[in-house]
Amino acid sequence: MDARATGPRARALHDERPGYRRPRPRHRPRWAERAGLDRGGPAGYRHGMRSEIAQMFGVEFPLFAFSHSREVVAAVTNAGGFGVLGAAACSPGQLDRKLSWLDRQVHGRPYGVSVLVPRRLDRAAADPAARLMEHIPDVHRDFVAHLFAKYGVGGGRRFTPDSVGGPPDEVGRRVTSSGATGLVDVALRHPVRLVAGGLGPPPAEMVDRTRAAGVPIAALVGTVEHARRQVAAGADLIVAQGTEAGGHTGEVATMVLVPQVVDAVAPVPVLAAGGIANGRQMAAALALGAAGVWCGSVWLTTEEAETPAVVKRKLLAAGSLDTVRSRSRTGKPARQLVSAWTEEWDDAPESPGPLPMPLQILLAEGALARIADAAEKGEPGAQELVNHFVGQVVGQLDRVRPARQVADEMIAEFTTAVTRLTRLTGTRPTGRPPR
Repeated sequence: MDARATGPRARALHDERPGYRRPRPRHRPRWAERAGLDRGGPAGYRHGMRSEIAQMFGVEFPLFAFSHSREVVAAVTNAGGFGVLGAAACSPGQLDRKLSWLDRQVHGRPYGVSVLVPRRLDRAAADPAARLMEHIPDVHRDFVAHLFAKYGVGGGRRFTPDSVGGPPDEVGRRVTSSGATGLVDVALRHPVRLVAGGLGPPPAEMVDRTRAAGVPIAALVGTVEHARRQVAAGADLIVAQGTEAGGHTGEVATMVLVPQVVDAVAPVPVLAAGGIANGRQMAAALALGAAGVWCGSVWLTTEEAETPAVVKRKLLAAGSLDTVRSRSRTGKPARQLVSAWTEEWDDAPESPGPLPMPLQILLAEGALARIADAAEKGEPGAQELVNHFVGQVVGQLDRVRPARQVADEMIAEFTTAVTRLTRLTGTRPTGRPPR
């Protein structure tokens, strides 16, 4: 047959030659269609990103979304990203129900679970849970009761110090390695693709169980030293979280931290976290060497978020200077919205100062839950006290949107940013982010 012959029959014979692999048809992935990208966009983005992390987890785009809302997790996973459910506040039964719901919603697409693994805290929580309250000094109990009275929480009704604490069983379960391992056991009964942990290296038994199930472990870190320690303990993926992030953070900014961690733990992949809420910030993170991004704060004001309405309003009104790293919620420095709660604990002359973790959680969690309920009922004093973990990107959160729209807009803006950079350098875009 003439090698120059054309037509369907000739192509079919040509395709049947030994070792021949027919090219994949060129098409746009779902995220590109939703983002409104035309076929003339950067080569490579038509098929989604080919980063190592995208291939590792089977996602179209390396956007990892941490949220306590199962609806947010499902929305981002179904948008082509990777949703991660925060499970620390769940009992094993609650987590099982949430994951069963997710399994029905994502139809086999990948998602993960995040737990707290504070190995060093086991001694502090070694006593039976019912005795944990005995470790809290009376002066700290009295101070919380004083705040309730000062701000009229509960309509000025008198609260005794013992009535404002949290349930010891719940808090004790959350802040121990054994509690985290129990949640991981539940997660591994579902098709999770990642188990993430914060605060400390994963205990050996957790590593063994996840490895046996073929599930990678991710670890959140705030310093290069912590990253090395996590990799030595068995972490397969590092989340380098800068001080801009919400929740427990270190003091090093994302721009400084990420490239240092990337270099220190190579070839272990690194996700960038902290100060990332749009596509331009995502492009900057990948330029630093990150394989993808991990975002949390940006989902707090989405339609699906479980954030109380009164807190959503405070977040939408806040600027980037309206957050603070405070020990007033957990006993460890955690970035959160500035409120009367943080100011009283950190600055008031009569404040006894926060307790170490887990005792401050035990003292504060139940009190903050009551404060949030009172704030939702319109009590002005409670609305002054109520706050939430959130990063400095809170200044970018200006409206309520569906989580899927947030993801799509981040992806579209990322592509625009990369296209602009390639034009500045005069090079042709490859569509391949840093590996």
